[in-house]
Amino acid sequence: MTARPVPPVVPGASPGRRSQGNLGAHRPMPLASPPGRPDVVYGFGRIDASGRVADRVTTAALGWRGGDRLTVTAEAGVMIARRDPGGMVTVPSRPYVVIPAALRPAGGDHVLLAAVPGQDTLAAYSFAVVDQALRAHTPVLTGEGRRP
Repeated sequence: MTARPVPPVVPGASPGRRSQGNLGAHRPMPLASPPGRPDVVYGFGRIDASGRVADRVTTAALGWRGGDRLTVTAEAGVMIARRDPGGMVTVPSRPYVVIPAALRPAGGDHVLLAAVPGQDTLAAYSFAVVDQALRAHTPVLTGEGRRP
């Protein structure tokens, strides 16, 4: 007896109604802002081999465009980019940020992005920094509170 694959079940947009085409094309996803902090927009990005990080949500929130100049600094696993007419880094035609090799986080290729449009600033946190913060504030991740 040969098993037949079961076709996937994709829920419709509303009960009793089937949606046609791309489900995400009808409405944009909301910006990733935490409750009570509409001034910060979060995203995740993957650093490619050239140091590029693309996250359309955060760059769109900042309004950065190709040709904008940025000043980029880093300290302890956190890279900060801010729009600055005298900056040394230029935003390419496709809006993404390039993290210079000397500033890329060691041992990881993903970053948590935090855009602060009111300050025209983007921060990229290495996952090592995110992990430290979570472990400092979450007993489950540190092993505290385990029951035998």
